[in-house]
Amino acid sequence: MTFSILSRDPETGAIAGAAATGSLCVGGWVLFGDLAGGMSASQGAAPSTFWGEDVLTEMASGAAADAAVQAVAARDKGCSFRQLSALDLRGGTGAFTGDDNQDWKGALEFPGGIAAGNMLSNADVLPAMVDAYLAAGGTIAEKMLAALVAGEQAGGDFRGLMSAALLVLHPDSAPLTLRVDYSDAPVQALQNLHSRATTGDYAGWARQVPSQNDPFRTLD
Repeated sequence: MTFSILSRDPETGAIAGAAATGSLCVGGWVLFGDLAGGMSASQGAAPSTFWGEDVLTEMASGAAADAAVQAVAARDKGCSFRQLSALDLRGGTGAFTGDDNQDWKGALEFPGGIAAGNMLSNADVLPAMVDAYLAAGGTIAEKMLAALVAGEQAGGDFRGLMSAALLVLHPDSAPLTLRVDYSDAPVQALQNLHSRATTGDYAGWARQVPSQNDPFRTLD
């Protein structure tokens, strides 16, 4: 019921995830991340938020993304209804797609990232997302948004879309976590929200928030 993309920027160390779905509140259900483990997208017919968190714990303990995903899936008897993708801090990726998710379903790895989805209109959605991400300029957030746009234009979720989300974690910046929980045009609404959140007074305020590399940052 969702398409998502995870990626790492090797130049800045930022990691990011973006997702869109034909149901409500994709940001609260699908995307998980921390700078100790990496990024994950837990989705599917019966998604488990535990999967998204557990795979981060596995990666924070030293497991590569692929091994972490397989470990999480192997211990869940409901795994056939779930889908999980993960990105570790080295840019490694892994994915699991249970057989009881509706077609089209699957995952597509690319250097430093992975796209995944289920209940997709066709098999072109994930390649379109990856191609758009790799071709886009700008920040990692802008590249992720370009991937969502391309995924929707290629057919996206066969039910249409209701919600979209973006999560960016950077060692020198406060987390950027943006969610459109319901909209007739959630990807476009997410683009607008990103523009508002990264310009003007809000962006200026966010630059004062503590980060991993500057945990005691405050107002000048």
